[in-house]
Amino acid sequence: MITNPSTLAGFMELLPEDQIVMNTMKNIIQRTYEKYGFLPLDTPVIEKSEVLLAKGGGDTEKQIYRFKKGTSDLSLRFDLTVPLARYVAQHFSELNFPFRRYQIGKVYRGERAQRGRFREFYQCDVDIIGNGKLNILNDAELPAIIHEIFTKFGFKDFVFHINNRKILNGFFHDLGIKKPSEVLRIIDKLDKIGEENVREELKEIFIEENVIEQLMNFIRIQGNNEEILAQLKEMPCQDEEFKAGVRDLEIVYHGILDFGVSAKYIALDLKIARGLDYYTGTVYETFLTGYESIGSVCSGGAYENLASNYTTQKLPGVGISIGLSRLYYQLNEVRLLKFPIENHLKALIVPMGTAESDCIILAQKLRQADIITQVYLEGGKTGKKFNYADKLNVPWVVVVGEEEINEGKYSLRNMENGEQEKLSLNELIEKLK
Repeated sequence: MITNPSTLAGFMELLPEDQIVMNTMKNIIQRTYEKYGFLPLDTPVIEKSEVLLAKGGGDTEKQIYRFKKGTSDLSLRFDLTVPLARYVAQHFSELNFPFRRYQIGKVYRGERAQRGRFREFYQCDVDIIGNGKLNILNDAELPAIIHEIFTKFGFKDFVFHINNRKILNGFFHDLGIKKPSEVLRIIDKLDKIGEENVREELKEIFIEENVIEQLMNFIRIQGNNEEILAQLKEMPCQDEEFKAGVRDLEIVYHGILDFGVSAKYIALDLKIARGLDYYTGTVYETFLTGYESIGSVCSGGAYENLASNYTTQKLPGVGISIGLSRLYYQLNEVRLLKFPIENHLKALIVPMGTAESDCIILAQKLRQADIITQVYLEGGKTGKKFNYADKLNVPWVVVVGEEEINEGKYSLRNMENGEQEKLSLNELIEKLK
């Protein structure tokens, strides 16, 4: 019986030409992270369940891929942040702080598979971890890194929506709200479910009508970034956390400008909350202008204590993440990816007659010169061989037959214009480099 060849729902698999594009994006992200001085990290895909679930169950436990092997209780990582927390706590005495790391790897979530959302997907994370304290200007550097990456992707219109959780928490405290984390999660859904639904959900957790009205008026504060900052500073709210959040937001905004990002890419947005509990300061969401329906293409924020579940050391940090698989899929769907599809293969060597051995020797000489080369060894008519080269999108074909062997020169065909010339080995290497 032949098994139907198929993948599980929610697992991405690409054809080579599409994989080349995704690899190009991944390489741009990695090179840019390294350019800013971040160090690579590669944590295991499988962790102890007790480590991944140290904060408790809830939605995370429902989505986690968990299994037993012998007596070991194991789980697939569902993000890269929890493994980072474990890593920093475990290697604390060996690390130099502030610890700047990036990680690009697959994570796994057993949620309902939907179009454009995956159960296995790449995350591209970058974080800065401090020992005891961390300068607020670190929060300004991360959008500058993402700005450079998106510019290299060819995106011209995108906006970082930035807020500070201290502002929201302080304002909630000033209003006498007893369930700030629940209110944060509801407000964070405003753009997805609309104001009326947000109002209804706030009523369901017994927030009074007058308080809801004040909340809505607050998160709808209008103006450019400087005007929003001015309005926040003029507010009568006396909560110290609120005041600290406004100061931090102003520092981060001007810091992003100092890093060379134009104000047109930044929107101070008081409804951005990021529903996750561990964010305590700056929060980011990034949207492509005109494609807001895709959702945030990059998000993150600051946290007071990364590894509180694993160590008594206070380890504040800030991080931002690109969900590469979802980003690739969504942008490919709306044809926003404009990368040229270039085959990594530089030359295909085609033997004529019985010249296979000479072709193999030539291929090794080209490879020694760092020229990516393949030999076509399958025989057949000349047309079939050149058709294979066409389908691979190879720029050059080197023909080797009895005539070339006798002359000590190789026929090189330009596959774009069909021109052909005979070259010595040295000339061939120089031409292909």
